[in-house]
This record gives sequence, C-alpha cells and structure tokens, in this order.
Amino acid sequence: MAHHAKSLFDKVWEAHTVRALPSGQTQLFIGLHLVHEVTSPQAFAMLRELGLAVAFPHRTFATVDHIVPTDNVARPFADPLAEAMMRELERNTSEFGVRFFTRETGRQGVVHVIGPELGLTQPGMTIACGDSHTSTHGAFGAVAFGIGTSQVRDVLASQCLLLDRPKVRRIDVTGKLGPGVYAKDVILEIIRRLGVNGGAGYAYEYGGAVLSAMDLEQRMTICNMSIEGGARVGYVNPDEHTFTYLQERSYAPKAEAWERAVAWWRSMASDLDASYDDRFVLAGEDIAPTVTWGTNPGQAIPIDGVVPDPERLPAAERSSAADALAYMGLRPGAPLAGTPIDVAFIGSCTNGRISDLREAARVAMRGHVAPGVKALVVPGSQAVAQQASEEGLDVIFTTAGFEWREPGCSMCLAMNPDRLQGDQLCASSSNRNFKGRQGSPRGRTVLMSPAMVAAAAIRGRITDVREVL
Repeated sequence: MAHHAKSLFDKVWEAHTVRALPSGQTQLFIGLHLVHEVTSPQAFAMLRELGLAVAFPHRTFATVDHIVPTDNVARPFADPLAEAMMRELERNTSEFGVRFFTRETGRQGVVHVIGPELGLTQPGMTIACGDSHTSTHGAFGAVAFGIGTSQVRDVLASQCLLLDRPKVRRIDVTGKLGPGVYAKDVILEIIRRLGVNGGAGYAYEYGGAVLSAMDLEQRMTICNMSIEGGARVGYVNPDEHTFTYLQERSYAPKAEAWERAVAWWRSMASDLDASYDDRFVLAGEDIAPTVTWGTNPGQAIPIDGVVPDPERLPAAERSSAADALAYMGLRPGAPLAGTPIDVAFIGSCTNGRISDLREAARVAMRGHVAPGVKALVVPGSQAVAQQASEEGLDVIFTTAGFEWREPGCSMCLAMNPDRLQGDQLCASSSNRNFKGRQGSPRGRTVLMSPAMVAAAAIRGRITDVREVL
C-alpha cells in the first residue's frame, strides 16, 4: 500500500473525527477540556436549563486565574464580581463532578501553565478551552484551540465540537539564536513578518533547528502567541524534550502505560515527507530582541531599530500605524530604546513559567527597580511560585524592588485589581498590546521578553537586555 505522508495536524484531526458533515465541517472529539471562571458560568447555566449532565467529567478540569487577585487572596474577594464568579465555579464544578484546582489544592494557576505542568496536556490530543491562548498547549504536539462560551457548553454536553478544518503552514526557524534573544522574540518576529492576520485559516507547525533546541517552556511561549498571528492552532512535533518534560508529571501515564504512550506519541509526529499548504523560513541569527511600538502585536521592531514612518508602510497599514503612533505618543524614526516606562509586568500565560522568572532574575540581580517604576512579578502557578522560592528567585526580585505576587493572570488583561492608570506605559511580558487591554482606556503596552522587562524596570526605560547582560 502506498505510504501517504501526513502532518501531525492531519493525524490528530483524523484520529478525533467523529464524522464529516455535509456542510464540510467536522464533528471533532475533544480529548481534554480546560475550564476557568470567566467563560464557563453561562455554559454551565445552559446545561442546567437543558437538564443535561457533563458527558465526560473526567476529561474536564477547572482552575481560577483571570479574576483572582494577586495581592490579597483572602475570601471573600474584595471585588464582589470576582467573588461571585469564584462561587459560581465552585458550585458548577461540585454539582457537575468536575475536578477544580483551587488554591487549597496547591495546583491553582493560569490555565495554560497548569495543564502542562500537571501532565494533563499530552501529544496527539485535541484540547479546547474557553480562552484564546489555548494554542499554548500545541507545544506538546497537541491540536489545541480557544473556543467561545456556546462551544464550552457543547463540549461539556457532548465532548464534541463542529469545526472547519484549517490548512497547515510549516514555519522553520533555522540556525540558532543570539544572546539575549528568547522565544518571545522569535514569535514577535514571526508575527511581524507574516502579519496579525497571516495565520487566518491556518494551523502553524513550528520546526527547524531553533525549535528543536528549545525546551517545552520556550515552545509554549511560541505556540501561545500563534493566535496573535491569526492562527487558532500552533504546534511543535513531540520529541525527546517533550517526553522528558512529561515523565513523572501527576497525570502522565505510568509504568508500562508510559512506554506505550511514548511509542504512540512518536508515531503522531509529522512524517518527514509530509506536505504543507504553505511554508515560511526564518533565520534564527536574524532575530534580535524585539519590542512592539503600536497597538497590535505585529507592530514591532528590533530593539536597535526605529519606529517606522506610516507613509512608508504598505497602503493597507498606514492609517492603523498612524493611529497607533498617536495613541502611543511615539515619533516615526525615533528609537524605542530609551523610552521611559511607568510599570513593568513579568508574568502571564505567555511568560509566567519558571524559566521566564529565572531569565528575568538574572537581569534583576544586576540593579534595582528605577525610581517611579512599579514592577510586578506574577508566577504562572502555585507550583511555579514554590519552585521559584526554592531557588531564591522571589528574594532576588524583592531585594531588587519588584513586588512578588500570588499566581494569576494579573495585569495581562486587568480583570482583577492589577491595572494601568491613565496613560501609563507598561513594559510587559504578556501577549496583547491592544488599547485598554491592561485596564486603562489610555494605558500603553510595549510587549517584550521577561528579561527585557526586567532590564526596563531597572533602567527605568526600554533597554536592550544585551547591554545589561
């Protein structure tokens, strides 16, 4: 029989297809469903109205991350809306028999941080969550995507979704990265080159020497921001790094089941001769520490570059670029390096893992937070916080004048008390620099790697981390 070469995406999609519909859509079975407090209350309420149970409660896991305060976590929460959402999730998970990782379990954290660290996220799976950054889990060789509230209801009720099958674009990052260049810089550069809508209708498969050399935490950062590039799904093929990361995790297969799992995971990786709908190649050596200058993540430049002149951009980008520059208070032709900052935020589902905190701490220990700068470090989960304190990172940060907070989404999206005031400018390790994203309708966000945020915090202005290191 002729061998038909397939990508991991093809294999996972086909393995989970329940049936193809006349509309051309696929009914897809969802292997793992992650739930948080913001997009699930209405979904559970709809189940209740319809008199339905959760079809596969052992495939659904819940945590709290968006609304949870990171300073005073005593209950009831100071914000009555946050407290109400928390109570609703407690009630829903208990009534429908869903495992809930509360603070009391020691396993609470940002949903896209705890799924991997608990070993729930595994290669060859379909994973859904009512959160756009679910693409993070693709780092393990899973097909993972964000869904809306009515789809959360559908997964709870049936463990299935109706979906259009995307095309697949292979993105190779070749060679190796220079010093001070991280996964965050790689994905910002990919989005800068392909555009914020470049991935519409595609799943992104990331590969090449740079990706092969990366650990799982760096791969998660890249897959996390696939959505910012317009792709709902981004993934990396599973390899030895993946298996090493997963071994001994709580929910990972054990004993002989482990060997069987690894053999199956290996078989799910893209065939070497798989064909793709599109390909893109980027040389790792060409990537510099990257910062955003505008109001979408594609509006970015190398730290040693200058803010572009809207008149010189393609016609379709001119008005949004001019608008972004006016909002950000930046001049065409000016460098971003040297721009004063008011706030520094290290954390989020993009960059709140232990390796992110280690890199930021390496920089933080070389100075002290500049006068007038408010700097926050928010670990991505209780497990990350514990590991960080075992390594003494919390002490490094607090000694350098950073605030060390409890785990949560924090200032990434400001559905909690951590917000910008007025037109403050924030150096942020998060994923979105939209107007108002960080809680103030005039607040300004500049995206960068955690090490770059730490450098900005101690210099008081946007800085090339390579100068500090």
